[in-house]
Amino acid sequence: MEEIDPESLAEIAYGIFEIFLDRELCSHGPYLFELLEQGVDLGADVHEIFGRFREDYPELAEALLLRFGSIDTIYAQLLAGEGVIPSKTTLMYWIVQDEPGPVTRGVDDERAGKWLIFVPPDDMDEAWRKVRDETARGMLGISAKVSTARPSPESRDERAVIYVYTRDWADEADVMRVRERLRGIGFVEQLGYKRNIETYRGEYSEEGKRVTYYSA
Repeated sequence: MEEIDPESLAEIAYGIFEIFLDRELCSHGPYLFELLEQGVDLGADVHEIFGRFREDYPELAEALLLRFGSIDTIYAQLLAGEGVIPSKTTLMYWIVQDEPGPVTRGVDDERAGKWLIFVPPDDMDEAWRKVRDETARGMLGISAKVSTARPSPESRDERAVIYVYTRDWADEADVMRVRERLRGIGFVEQLGYKRNIETYRGEYSEEGKRVTYYSA
């Protein structure tokens, strides 16, 4: 098995810890992003939850401490928007927001698909806020994610991209329900919908080739 360098491991660990932290907080209250935006002091919570994270994932916890030096420094990253605000995030390629409830809920990846929203980098924070909030309320699809300020070697466009996932590409009524909700929060331009199976096959739109399954 190829060994991961400490820097890369710390970046992976940060993303996993943020998911862990969010789920722990959500088990008895609001989402992490809501608490941060409300200015709630989470210092004690971060310390306590990091202790549990360290018990479950000791290697990842040590990688974080090696990179950042202390739990307070990790918390400072959160306060600065790392992993919360796309334009402020450089440790991760994506920020993800799932719908409320159990994460899995029997999702078949090959049945799922997503609406693709491309926005200029200057607009990505506000666009993501709209999609994130609606997803967190259970008003959109099963999940959403946004590209961040971290340059991606796989990027095909200078714009930021937001994916809004639905459970089943064949459920046209649900796919179009999500599209109408997106239109209702300001995404009125034509959008394309791509099935995951095309993504898994490595199929992308290019001149003379269209891989979007729906367009609306």
